[in-house]
Amino acid sequence: MSTINSEIKFNIELDENRVPEKLTWSAQDGGVQAEEAKAIMLSIWDSKAKETMRIDLWTKDMPVDEMKIFFHQTLVAMADTFKRATDDEKMSDTMKDFCDYFAEKLELTK
Repeated sequence: MSTINSEIKFNIELDENRVPEKLTWSAQDGGVQAEEAKAIMLSIWDSKAKETMRIDLWTKDMPVDEMKIFFHQTLVAMADTFKRATDDEKMSDTMKDFCDYFAEKLELTK
C-alpha cells in the first residue's frame, strides 16, 4: 500500500521589524498557488506534550473590521468541526450560541 503526500505552504514576507507585510499560501492538491491572505490562524496538536501549538499571523494592513469577521467565521467553523470530531451536538450548539452573541456584540449581523 502506497501513501499519498499533500503539502500546504505558507510564505510570510516580513518588514525590518519582522512584522508580516504579505502572506501567501499554496496547496497544489487544492489548486491554490501563491494566493494572498491577510491573516492565518493555525493550530497543531502536540500529542506527546498534550498541548496545542499556535501560529497566528496577520499583515499590518489587515483591517480591524475584517479581523472581527475573520474571528467570528473561525469560531463558527470551530463549532462545526467540534461537532464532526466529537459528535457532541449539545456543546456544539452552545458554542454556536456564543458565536451568535459574539456577532451581536460586535454588530456583525445586519
